[in-house]
Amino acid sequence: MEETTRLAPPQMVQGDPRTLTLLDVNARFLPHEQFRQLVANITRDGCLTSTPLVWNDRETGRLVVLSGNHRTLAAIEAGLSQIWWMQIDEPLPRQRQIALQLSHNAIAGQDDPAILKELYDELESVEWRQYTGLDDKALDLLEKVDVASLGEANLDFASVQFMFLPDELERAEAAFDAARSTAAADQRWLAGLEQYEPVLDALETSRAAYKIGNSATALGVILAVFERHLGELAEGWFDAATGEPTRAGTAPLETVFGAREVPVETAALVRAAIDRMVQEGTVPADEPWRALDVLAAQQN
Repeated sequence: MEETTRLAPPQMVQGDPRTLTLLDVNARFLPHEQFRQLVANITRDGCLTSTPLVWNDRETGRLVVLSGNHRTLAAIEAGLSQIWWMQIDEPLPRQRQIALQLSHNAIAGQDDPAILKELYDELESVEWRQYTGLDDKALDLLEKVDVASLGEANLDFASVQFMFLPDELERAEAAFDAARSTAAADQRWLAGLEQYEPVLDALETSRAAYKIGNSATALGVILAVFERHLGELAEGWFDAATGEPTRAGTAPLETVFGAREVPVETAALVRAAIDRMVQEGTVPADEPWRALDVLAAQQN
């Protein structure tokens, strides 16, 4: 970026929007329906409620709209003879003109869906809802919003990043998959702040026990301990006192056997037994795991 001086505060100018020069090349477009709604809103208000940014190009005598082109055009279509705009009178290099234009388009913030729905629901009149210009995409999003859910804007959060070496990554992914499969989960991993300190304590204990300094390696130790206690994850779906499941759905096999792998000799014996059951018609071919039902029935 070139070294530039600060801009002098733009002055507020009132004039005929028809005297302004709109951009020949504008990266921002407005869908037809939204533009018609903008014209309707300005007609209803009788004035602009946000202000275009205009550059006074003294060399050419043009008043160039750097930001607010659609608003200016809509004001003309709405029949306004006078609008207010912010005007920069000092020379602006082309680079700075483009930067101003693009930044006004790009740095616009985002809506928090939960708050957006809450505010939108306050609008009792259909006309005011139409006035907002919210499109079908936004309205569909509102339908899916649970107001009680947390929006990013309402969270006080911090990101924690772990980096694994290639040989550690596979084990880490398997352990995380096993933990996630014990209960319904989506693709977002969110932990409460109260869980942050216990995680740090666990990492510190692992580092101290094995005299290691790397946090990812320490996390690998924690995951190794986790692997040795896979069977305890059955608490997520099994009541040991009654012998009954505590929820519907499926459960990972490693939480049944307490191990992710078995010796190949054992695996071969089990596989051969299952094949015999399938051939005998004891269990369906597409559900070989039903062999576990047979084994359990024999024990009971």
